[in-house]
Parts: sequence; structure tokens; C-alpha cells
Amino acid sequence: MVLNYIWIAFFLIGFAVALARLLQGDLQIFSQILTGIFDTAKTGFDISLGLVGVMSLWLGIMKIGEHAGVIQLFARGMAPFFKRLFPEIPKGHPAGGSIVMNFSANMLGLDNAATPLGLKAMKELQEINPQKDTASNAMIMFLVLNTAGITLIPTSVIAIRQALAVDQGLVGFNAADIFLPTLIGTFISFSAGLVAVAAYQRINLLSAPVLAFFGGFIAIMAALFGWLHRYPPELMAKYIGLLGSLVILSVIVMFIAVGAWRRINVYEAFVEGAKEGFGVAVTIIPYLIAILVAISVFRTTGCMDYVVGGIAWAVAAVGLPTDFVPALPVGLMKTLSGSGARGLMVDVMKTYGVDSFEGKLAAIIQGSTETTFYVLAVYFGSVNIKKTRYALTCGLIADVVGVVAAILVGYWFFK
Repeated sequence: MVLNYIWIAFFLIGFAVALARLLQGDLQIFSQILTGIFDTAKTGFDISLGLVGVMSLWLGIMKIGEHAGVIQLFARGMAPFFKRLFPEIPKGHPAGGSIVMNFSANMLGLDNAATPLGLKAMKELQEINPQKDTASNAMIMFLVLNTAGITLIPTSVIAIRQALAVDQGLVGFNAADIFLPTLIGTFISFSAGLVAVAAYQRINLLSAPVLAFFGGFIAIMAALFGWLHRYPPELMAKYIGLLGSLVILSVIVMFIAVGAWRRINVYEAFVEGAKEGFGVAVTIIPYLIAILVAISVFRTTGCMDYVVGGIAWAVAAVGLPTDFVPALPVGLMKTLSGSGARGLMVDVMKTYGVDSFEGKLAAIIQGSTETTFYVLAVYFGSVNIKKTRYALTCGLIADVVGVVAAILVGYWFFK
């Protein structure tokens, strides 16, 4: 509903500003708006089709991982950590397994599997919920961590960057150079959401599994940054790209190797998963075109420049750099709509260049935040929860921290 109002506002405000410019003598403004609408509609379609190959590849590899049991093994490894965060779930209850599987799928970028697993987990949590119209502590913890979940591999963001790089004629472009910054950003957002909910629920986070998880992650990130920070930004970006490519390729090879070792038909499993790639890519076409066309009207009339300029003025007034401001609308929109934020991210990359600081930062923000309102509405709505208590508050805390962290990490690595 909120996105509906935003979409309408983009058109109405843009049209009103265009009329004002026409009255001031700008006779070309409406021709420019119409040209922009047609161009961005084509861009949205081209980008979506460009995703078909990458999404088919990734979904095929993920299907191998499912059949080989690697994802399930990953889920079992995470079980001790999540057990500490959900003390209300009885030992052996199926909700615990569904939660771990949902988070594992999210971390590996398996969005098409994550949502069904999440809805299954909510249904199972509702079974042990004493107040059927009120969100339980376990539900709130699950939802907030779901919206702020760590993303190991931002597959769709990398795929869009690669498609735009081809469109912009970039040779040798490595779309995975945002891998490490995005990973750090999502970890900080996840931590903020966890601390916020734990404070409400009085959960002691100073337990061995939780400390081991955070300690291990922080140690790895510190070691990587200690290695990378001594290089200039250009060389650091190359090493980050190398690291991202190595991790992603290692996951692919590991899934295939384990599948072969367990004697599954790896080829057939890949084809089974890859068939879903076209459907996933085609599904986003109407959403991407809708938001890109609205943004085009808003930008062509100069409204986007007014908004960004106003934020830049406020930021500069307190003595801060302003080159992050063009990417900031991505974070503001992401809380409301993933497709809307994706459209804004594409707009930033097309306006400033996919390899620009603004383009990289938009990608990091897109990968470091989540659609809090959408996730809460879908998941709570699926089990008829009316009283969500403090779930939205904690989710928004994670979102705000995630956006700020993404900006700081972007400067850290690329400036």
C-alpha cells in the first residue's frame, strides 16, 4: 500500500513540476519525459532478461546443493547458535529446523526457497503460540533476524551489476567486488537487530555458541581488512573482487564435488534448478519496469535532483561528505519495497556508472538491508497475527543501522 502511494506521487509530483517548467518556457520537458518513459521501460526489460542466465546458473547450483545435502549440513551447523536465540521453542520441535533452513537459504541467496521455508516456520511457531492473535517472542526474533539476515552471496545484485556493465561497455568488469563490503554491512545490520530484540526479550547473548559465532565472524573480517587496508582503493577493489569470485566459485565447485561424491545425478539436478531461472527473472519484469518508469518521470522533471540536493545540503551543513547522497534513496526505499529499491539502484548505476562509487554504494546498500514492512506483512499475515508488538521497531533499528553501516563500509573500501 505504501509503495502504491509512492508510485502515484512520483507521477503526480513529476507532472506538476513539468507543468511549472512548461509555463516557464521549457517546451521540451514533456517530450523528454515521454522519451525517458520509453527508454526506461526498455531498460527494465533488458535488465530482467539479462538476469536469466545468471539466475538459471545459480538456481541450478543451489539445486545441486539441496540434493547433495550441503545446505542441510550447513543448517545443522548453525543449529546451536539459533537454539540460544529461541528458548521458547521446545527441543526437537520442527519449527527449529525450519528456522535454521530459512536462514541458511537466505545466507546462500536461495530466495525462492527461503520464503516457503519462512512461511512454514511461522506456521509451526503459531502452533506453540499461546496467544494466536499476538506475535510471540520467538516469532519476533525470527522476523527481525529474517529482515536483517546475513547475505553471504548477493546473487541478484551481482547479476544486475554484470548486466549493466555489459550495457555500459565495460571490459573485464568484476561484479563481485562488492562481496566483502556487503557481507560486513549485512553482519552489522544482523547484529543490530539481534541486540535490539535480545534487549526486549532479556536474552543473554554472552553464551558460548553466540560468542563463537560473532567472534569467528569478526576475526575473519578483521583479518581480511587487515590484509586489504594497506592497499590503495583501486587495488583493494581488485582484491575484493578476486576474493568474491574465489568464494563464489569455491561454493559452486564444493556443491558439485559433494554431489558427485554422494553419487547424485549432478547434471540433472542442475537442469532441474536452472529451469526455474527464467521464471524468476521474468517475474521481476513488471515490478522493475513500473518503478523505473516512475523514477524516470521523477528524475526527468528534476524532482529527484531537488530531493538529493536537499539531503546533500543538510549533510554538507554538518561538515560531512556528500558523494554518498545519490545512493541514499535506495536505503530509504528498501524498507518499503525490494523491487522499488532495486529500481532506484539501477537508476543510480545508470546515472553515475556501475563502476562509480555511487553505483557501488547503491549495490552495497541494496545487499545490506531488507524489506521490513513487506516481510512483516507477509509472514505475520500468513498466520493471522494482529498484534505485532515491538517487531517493527526492532526491524527498523536494524534497517537504519544497516544503511549507516553500508555507507561507512563503502567509504572504508572504495574511498
